[in-house]
Amino acid sequence: MQHEIDALPDSLGVGPVSILGVNLSGLESGNSIICQGRTIPWLQDNPQIDAWGKWNAAWRDVVVLDGENHVIAVYNLTTYGLGDPANYAYLRDLLVHAASSP
Repeated sequence: MQHEIDALPDSLGVGPVSILGVNLSGLESGNSIICQGRTIPWLQDNPQIDAWGKWNAAWRDVVVLDGENHVIAVYNLTTYGLGDPANYAYLRDLLVHAASSP
């Protein structure tokens, strides 16, 4: 999805989009496994930052942030698996819309 969004023409006015994962604090032991064979950047939350808590995130949530890092949408991949083309398109369009908004 990152490559699709990056390939959109500049004329659409889509700003930069960065897709990355953030692991829940306390689950660091799985980091090496989740990163195998993947290219998505993977960050580790910690108690001092507590991104998951600040976002009120649940497992497999995609938290969409605006340019000032405010939550503007949450999309859960357990509920809306990306294997369904409609769900994939919805999330892609959500990210594009967020990056196109002032």
